[in-house]
Amino acid sequence: MKDLPRVFPGKVKENLNNTQEVFYSSDRGVKKPDSLTIIRKINNIFASPSHVYKSKCKITLESGIKEKTIVGKTSTNLVTMDGELIKITDIIDIEKI
Repeated sequence: MKDLPRVFPGKVKENLNNTQEVFYSSDRGVKKPDSLTIIRKINNIFASPSHVYKSKCKITLESGIKEKTIVGKTSTNLVTMDGELIKITDIIDIEKI
């Protein structure tokens, strides 16, 4: 096996200033999807063959996550099994459990 050639770095005659200030920003907050996407997800839950009368769903709101059984909807609200009305405009995400 051959020996590799030796490397002799040249002398630096001037001061180097290669430090940088780095800034990184990320917007990882909860982004609210457009209302058409939420309405489409709600319609898909009600149109699924497994939805006969009620569907247990995980609903993400700005105030937190709720697990509710939804039984109906109006043009502006979801109706839960316990009679609670959840505004569709307040929903960030919804998924069937």
